[in-house]
Amino acid sequence: MTLEQLEAEALKLTPEERGRLADSLCVSLHAQEDVESAWQEEIARRVAELDSGAEMGIPAEQVFAEMRAELAAF
Repeated sequence: MTLEQLEAEALKLTPEERGRLADSLCVSLHAQEDVESAWQEEIARRVAELDSGAEMGIPAEQVFAEMRAELAAF
């Protein structure tokens, strides 16, 4: 179903049904924003830990070697 078809069908709903649909769509948008915001906070926290020396990174070569070893087991 195309967006235009969906819109045409939605406009056939009663005002109350359209309101409920609009609320549901708005909630889904805010939920996505909340997830995005949470990821940005997590990224900032991890960068701060690395910058302060509280956490140490793992060299990419080590990560790839460990993954190759795990995949070789399959």
